[in-house]
Amino acid sequence: MTNLSKTIDSLGLDYRLIGDLPDVITGISVDSRQTKPGHLFAAMPGSNVHGAEFVKFAVRMGAAAVLTDQSGYEITLAEGGYDVPFLISDDPRMALSMAAAGWFEGQPETIVAITGTNGKTSVANFTRQIWEELGYAAVNFGTVGVEGAVSAPLSHTTPEPLTLHALLADLAAQGVTHAAMEASSHGLEQRRLDGVRLTAAGFTNLSRDHLDYHDGFEDYFDAKAGLFRRVLPDGTTAVINVDDARGAGLAKELNKVLSVGHGDADICIKDTRYRADGLDVLVSFGGASHMVPLDLIGGFQADNAMLAAGLVIACGADASEVFAALPKLQTVRGRMELVATRSNGAMVFVDFAHTPDALETALQAMRPHVMGRLLVVFGAGGDRDKGKRPLMGKAAVKFADVVYVTDDNPRTEDPTEIRAAIMAACPNANEIGDRAEAILTAIDALQPGDALLIAGKGHETGQIVGTDVLEFNDAEQASIAVAALEELQ
Repeated sequence: MTNLSKTIDSLGLDYRLIGDLPDVITGISVDSRQTKPGHLFAAMPGSNVHGAEFVKFAVRMGAAAVLTDQSGYEITLAEGGYDVPFLISDDPRMALSMAAAGWFEGQPETIVAITGTNGKTSVANFTRQIWEELGYAAVNFGTVGVEGAVSAPLSHTTPEPLTLHALLADLAAQGVTHAAMEASSHGLEQRRLDGVRLTAAGFTNLSRDHLDYHDGFEDYFDAKAGLFRRVLPDGTTAVINVDDARGAGLAKELNKVLSVGHGDADICIKDTRYRADGLDVLVSFGGASHMVPLDLIGGFQADNAMLAAGLVIACGADASEVFAALPKLQTVRGRMELVATRSNGAMVFVDFAHTPDALETALQAMRPHVMGRLLVVFGAGGDRDKGKRPLMGKAAVKFADVVYVTDDNPRTEDPTEIRAAIMAACPNANEIGDRAEAILTAIDALQPGDALLIAGKGHETGQIVGTDVLEFNDAEQASIAVAALEELQ
């Protein structure tokens, strides 16, 4: 994967040096407990504490040099200083990412990154599936871990730089040639993707999310736009959903764009016809038209599939082969996934929709597929953006016929207060705090022609209550509920 030692200058960093560089370093670490003799210790600024507070421990463990910013260096001076060289960077997180890329070196030949509020996981997964149909050894990774030619769990949608570049090098060593990755706003803001050699990048859409982390909506957008303004190399293609207002604006400022949309776009969705079990999509590209049957639920899945097609085409694939591969796409785990069907034909779906826009989009997308009533079970996470809770209530009551408000991941907040904030916007909804009971109750209410959407957790297999993660899987709970109810009949 990498040599046992390298010179710091071989990593290509931009820094100001205080002291004398070591002849070589033997690794890079960001956790003083994992620092080994000869390491470059990266002391990064944090939201609660600066990593420079741990330099003294890293030095005791044998760190040969420290990478930090001016504030970090001043913290160490206040402690009396340390007898190791300091590499001072104005953008230490970017420097860490570049150092990680230089240390691990290996990456799959073709990498794409997808950002946006909704659809990242589906687009990354669809991109991987198309590549596989074309015969490539491919993976996608992000919210649901690593999937495809290699499978592995991940703790973050966009891993921190050392984990990310170790993963990319390992994938390349295992023969993976193509990778599609999700780019979260946190990951982009923290420069985790810098140093990844992208062939193309995609933008899905933008709506309210993560405003507990970002300083307002503009800051949130700027973080997303950093994928194209900063990370994507010059001369490579940005694949943009221009139906989204922010996407259309972003496309105008970029040099090389492949647009996707329902109007004036390079990949243009001309018409979508809904079946109970999928979609028939008429799409045009390069003067040719294609009728594409998709075994996917929701019109927005056509958008996701075409954005994935655009990314694969942007990476050099033949367009006719790409469109021919689309009918074989399978739904992504936890994304508009059919998880159970009652004997009366009523269907139960699970989706990760956990923002007002995502919930609205999911419900609107399901409506053309449903002959009877549309039911929804959802909640909102604790210790997160409180402003979106009433907005989710409004979306649910506007687009669903029957609404059940329950707990999501309350974390350290009082779940009754979270539900109350939602119920204020939909006072006639059914409030059932226990999520399993809410799912059972909703499924019991299903009549022929009805459909139920269980929203918010998607693929997740745990519920965070306090600081504990309790085993909980929406799809599993739905299956158990259907089996139990059918047995009683």
